[in-house]
Amino acid sequence: MSTEYGPGRGTAPRRHFLPPVLRAPLEARTWREFGYVLLGLPIGVVLFSYSLIMLVTGLGMLVTFLGAPILAATLASARGFGAMERARARLLLGMDIGRPAPVRAKKGGLLAWTGALLRSGESWRNLLYALVQFPWAVFSFVVGVTFWATGWGVLTFPLWQWAYRDVNGGRIVLFHDTSGTTVDLGVPLQTALVCALGLVLVIATPYVLRGLTAVDRVMVGALLGPSRLESRVSELESDRGVVVDTAAADLRRIERDLHDGAQARLVALAMDLGLAKEKLAEDPEAAARMVDEAHGEVKTALQELRDLARGIHPAVLTDRGLDAALSSLAARCTVPVKVEVDLPERPAPAIEGIAYFTVSELLQNISKHSAARTATADVWQSQDRLLIQVSDDGVGGADTAGGSGLSGLADRLGAMDGVLVVDSPQGGPTRITAELPWRE
Repeated sequence: MSTEYGPGRGTAPRRHFLPPVLRAPLEARTWREFGYVLLGLPIGVVLFSYSLIMLVTGLGMLVTFLGAPILAATLASARGFGAMERARARLLLGMDIGRPAPVRAKKGGLLAWTGALLRSGESWRNLLYALVQFPWAVFSFVVGVTFWATGWGVLTFPLWQWAYRDVNGGRIVLFHDTSGTTVDLGVPLQTALVCALGLVLVIATPYVLRGLTAVDRVMVGALLGPSRLESRVSELESDRGVVVDTAAADLRRIERDLHDGAQARLVALAMDLGLAKEKLAEDPEAAARMVDEAHGEVKTALQELRDLARGIHPAVLTDRGLDAALSSLAARCTVPVKVEVDLPERPAPAIEGIAYFTVSELLQNISKHSAARTATADVWQSQDRLLIQVSDDGVGGADTAGGSGLSGLADRLGAMDGVLVVDSPQGGPTRITAELPWRE
């Protein structure tokens, strides 16, 4: 007996008494993929015929002023066909393919729109899909339908074997020609063997269909989705937004810390020194006490300013690198931390700063929330990536969901092409791994 978790059921298991191999022919996924293969042939005939005729006509008419508009209309139609195919793949294959960038003409008018379509790489890829999908659809249809019909037909042979029964001999004649060659089933054992062969074909059919539709998935993703360059541009635009938001939040935090901490102390210090100046002549001892208190306030304000600067980019990081900077962080953590830095050379300054900030945030989380007794921070290089792993033996339960500090840290790393992986089961231990590009 196996257990499967259905969509929308949370953690409630759905129990099956058949192994996956025997369930596969009856699963909805198999029927959807079979439907995709069946629809592929008639759709492919229409797409291929229309696209090829329009393409040849447009290319042949390029010697006249009609060629370019016909090609543009062909590409526009291909984009419409591509939208239809993405919808079919989404419905039957469960693929979520993004839409390519819309065609944007720099100026208005038919001529500008025609030029924009002819320069659109996504439109040409959609047209290529309409041409290459047809031969694959023919192959998929023949293979898929053959396996499906033969498997179920042979498996259910006892139900319709009467149609092949020889009237005279009472035998089940499968094949007979004028030369006397006959293939028949004369005993129940032979019929059972035929049914067993049908069962094998039925079981194999879902996996054949998955192999066929896997090629369709590749074609749809490569030719009908946004280009890799376009996806990268969208990703960079999103990352830019994260970086801007993070920088704004850091500026607000620095302003708040200055306003509520060092600035408030310096204002109070100025007031105390003013009072001490007034009392200097009439009560020197009181003035001396006030100056002494002001001296203590100056030390506290300087320490707060150092802590604030250290949180942004400490001088020790610039002067001596990650090893010394992280050791300084570990010394201030409320939990004993073992630091190991194994780097052949220093990474790019921006990456070094992000790495320092990451370890700083993770050690602060350990101090505040983990109830840990010990912790470790390891930093090393793996090919062109900088890897950071911070672990502790605390209570666990750390999660990047719900707008936590780890969520913001993951966004910041993502903006630098990095990732954050959290392994923190309830009860611990917690292991958080960060990965950043090296970028020398």
